[in-house]
Amino acid sequence: MAEKKKEKKFAKKLLHKYRLVVLNEDTFEERFSIKLTRLNVFVIFMLSSIFLIAATTYIIAFTSLKEFIPGYSSAKLKKQATELNFKTDSLQQVIALNEQYFASIKRVLSGDVKTVEFNRDSVIEAAGKDIAQLKLAASKEDSLLRDKVAKEDKYNLFESATSASNFVLFPPVNGTISENYNAKKKHFAVDVIVAKGTPVKATADGTVIFAEWTTETGYVVIIEHSQELISVYKHNASITKQQGDLVKAGEVIAIAGNTGEYTTGPHLHFELWSKGYPINPTNFIDFK
Repeated sequence: MAEKKKEKKFAKKLLHKYRLVVLNEDTFEERFSIKLTRLNVFVIFMLSSIFLIAATTYIIAFTSLKEFIPGYSSAKLKKQATELNFKTDSLQQVIALNEQYFASIKRVLSGDVKTVEFNRDSVIEAAGKDIAQLKLAASKEDSLLRDKVAKEDKYNLFESATSASNFVLFPPVNGTISENYNAKKKHFAVDVIVAKGTPVKATADGTVIFAEWTTETGYVVIIEHSQELISVYKHNASITKQQGDLVKAGEVIAIAGNTGEYTTGPHLHFELWSKGYPINPTNFIDFK
């Protein structure tokens, strides 16, 4: 009986009506009033709490505000971080190559050309990437300029080479010429057929300014002579000189071979350049 009385008393308290009144403080005029019970207040409070929790959860889960939560990372931020990581790695590689390049230039300028070291594979790979990014198609203006220069060279070619005829040039090899000098076809050299392993000799006294491997023409040696004359030897099987070496006319500088992508068999690709212009080697050298 006592428990039933308590339950009735508790239910009565929950359902007991109260009035919430809003008065004017000066005139005590009633502006607003509402009847409430403890049960109504509890239900309203619970519904408001549930709505507030649901709204907060929705805003955090489905809006950009979730990115401001500590420890949360969005897919967009992850993608940007990955791209920045790749770019940073690429920049570090470029910086390393530039440092090696500048170090090599410093050694060359200081005269320490024999101690220049570099990674041949990395240089070839970097050069291949640079060439792949270049637009090699000639413009209309460039084509017209090339044709004009070619026509001028046709009549002034040997005039520019008069200084080279003042001294005798030593034949680098002896053999049959498979392809002659042809300025119209942009073949500024003579190809001399030789047996593999034939010694290649310097055509005149000079300084080796390049002695290295290239993808297209294999082992290449370039010598700078007096009177602004330069000789080029390509497709060698190996080289016996280094950049900076002084050579005499007739001194062995390489071994003939069949290296490079542009070779068609064992031969020597020999070029002569005078004051920046290509000249026909057969005008000065007898290869037979």
